[in-house]
Amino acid sequence: MADAVELAARSVVTVRAARPVSGTVVGDGLVLTPAHLLHADEVPVVTPDRQTLTGVVVGRDPGSDLALLRVDGLNVPPLTTGEAGRAGELLLAVGRPPGGVQASLGLNPGRARDGWLHAGAQPFPGVSGGALVNAQGELVGVLNAGVRRGQLLAVPAARAARVADLLSREGRVPRGYLGLATQPVLFPAAATPDEVDEDAFPGGPFARGPFGGGPWGDRFRGEGAPWGGRRGPGRGPDHGGHGRPRGPWAREGRPERGGQDRGGMDEARLEKLRRFRERFAGGRVGLTVVQVEAGSPGQAAGFRVGDVLLALDGEGFTHPAELLSRIRSRAGETVTLRVLRGGEEQDMSVTVGER
Repeated sequence: MADAVELAARSVVTVRAARPVSGTVVGDGLVLTPAHLLHADEVPVVTPDRQTLTGVVVGRDPGSDLALLRVDGLNVPPLTTGEAGRAGELLLAVGRPPGGVQASLGLNPGRARDGWLHAGAQPFPGVSGGALVNAQGELVGVLNAGVRRGQLLAVPAARAARVADLLSREGRVPRGYLGLATQPVLFPAAATPDEVDEDAFPGGPFARGPFGGGPWGDRFRGEGAPWGGRRGPGRGPDHGGHGRPRGPWAREGRPERGGQDRGGMDEARLEKLRRFRERFAGGRVGLTVVQVEAGSPGQAAGFRVGDVLLALDGEGFTHPAELLSRIRSRAGETVTLRVLRGGEEQDMSVTVGER
């Protein structure tokens, strides 16, 4: 393990951002580091041999929280990209905070979720931007301790390399989309339409035809931004005149603050929603496809109106904004959706489009 740490540490630098973090060298003079801590266009970079150079921000990708720095005079080799291996194999989180190289040991969880790889290692100050490597010292991912509290995650190496390439060439990463307008539907473990609490959810998930209003109401129609805001006022599910999503999940999947959101769901109804979900614990939530955009990746992959999306890469979701947030930074990647069609479940692959 010590050899793997030593090998990886040669390609990990210190980035003196708003809070000192690490950076992983991924190319000739190119360093990936967390984007959310970079508040300026230039930042000091300290090399393994303690030289202080200047890193210039080439671009930022909010979806992966990665920023690419170009560092003139950086004579540090990039890490060789490797495979994470099988579930249970050892992984090493290697960072270079101001005090020097640090590492922690983790276990490979087996697969990435929502585009993130769980490092399985203990986070430490300054680890973000460091390298997640396998036992051979090969790069498996770029670390980030700021995505989920108490968890150390990593952008998989292949995705990080693609982000670096796009930022280097274009200065931005295109947003991903599927072109599927959806709304939630609940499959309780044991319930009939008569059992739904209509007082909490007028026009609930079994009302008004095959799609109903859903426990979240019409505000949740749409993939989130399947038309990229290019349609006119009042056109396109879940969107207003300027391409901005409406409703309590409009801002990155977070409810509006205050006792009542813009769509009118006050605390009392939210409490009934919580009771509703507890009552039907064990059920499944899916997203019913209500529209397929012509010429979209979803249409090319064969999705149809009436399909029910159950999971993305093995992980379920509860509302369209969650699906949107999980594919928006994965443009160009091929993902697998679990689909219910004609009473039977199947897996369908689709390449996420770019906007």
